[in-house]
Amino acid sequence: MQTFPTFEALEAAVGREVALTDWLEITQERIDRFAQATDDHQWIHVDAARAAQGPFGRPIAHGFLTLSLLSHWLGSSVQVPAARMTINYGVNRVRFPAPVPVGSRLRARLCLQACERPGPHQLQATWHVTVEIEGGSKPACVAEMLVRHYA
Repeated sequence: MQTFPTFEALEAAVGREVALTDWLEITQERIDRFAQATDDHQWIHVDAARAAQGPFGRPIAHGFLTLSLLSHWLGSSVQVPAARMTINYGVNRVRFPAPVPVGSRLRARLCLQACERPGPHQLQATWHVTVEIEGGSKPACVAEMLVRHYA
């Protein structure tokens, strides 16, 4: 866990890789729960028998499941105690270069790209996040995540 006690301390980290998270396994149960939560039951995700005959030979995770894990990885890797509240503000430039087959392990590489002060007692951080697949040659997801901290 990287702790930045003040907004200024976080701003000083711009341009650096701040965290490389632990691995997280993508199970069929996690995929099924995501399908239930989003009503996205496409066979490539939830029908193991049919997916075995598909282009990837087994079910793959929803791209948006991978994207939704960015909050988990950031929250488990970076603390800003000066913030009384932190919110997700948005995501830019999202791409899913490689599928995530069931049973894969993922981790996130978090680089602080920019910080700005949109208002008094606020700091907006732009994170360049690369989600790696263990043993994979391409990332599962690449995105810019915008997070607002309020003092």
